[in-house]
Amino acid sequence: MQPMDVLDFEALRAAAVSAEPFTHIVLERFVKPAALRAVFKDLPPMKGRGSFPIEALKLGPAARAAIAGLESDEFRAIVAEKFGLDLKGAPHMVTLRGNSGAQDGQIHTDSSAKRVTILLYLNPSDGAAWARQEGCLRLLRGPQNLEDYAAEVPPVDGTLLIFPNGPTTWHGHKQYVGQRYVVQMNYMTTSAKAKAEMRRHHLSALVKRLTRAA
Repeated sequence: MQPMDVLDFEALRAAAVSAEPFTHIVLERFVKPAALRAVFKDLPPMKGRGSFPIEALKLGPAARAAIAGLESDEFRAIVAEKFGLDLKGAPHMVTLRGNSGAQDGQIHTDSSAKRVTILLYLNPSDGAAWARQEGCLRLLRGPQNLEDYAAEVPPVDGTLLIFPNGPTTWHGHKQYVGQRYVVQMNYMTTSAKAKAEMRRHHLSALVKRLTRAA
């Protein structure tokens, strides 16, 4: 299976860039509906909290194609054009999180080592928690109030969220405890902090592979 069979690059090219509360794109069904069930099926079972390096995980072919699409030059070029960024040569980092805990969702901005944050949500839309707005990411106007949001993103059905990171890109979500799959990819800076995060990322992947092999 090829990335073009799984991800809708044409829809991304046509997607509007929103300015409130900060520059971002939300695109529903970036994973094509015909491929969505296969991608769900190809995700690995994940029992623990935390984000896992994608190279340390065993994914099926549809999920691998989705990841390959995110890592592709075509995706990078679209993101760069949409936000007016030069992303040539920018290193990237990809993780998968499968569960959300009581501690997750607190208001924060991402590390300054991350230039762009890309989130791809891979959960069925029929969950009652999403209807209660639990686990739905909110893009916030400030760091104090989770209810002061300009956009809310249910983590379902291949929805894609992209935003260039910055000091005012506050986001968070109402508490949700349970399965919540999200792929996070970041284009990184070339700073020492970013290089340290990448080293930790690759070391974590190696440790997890060796542990799994044992």
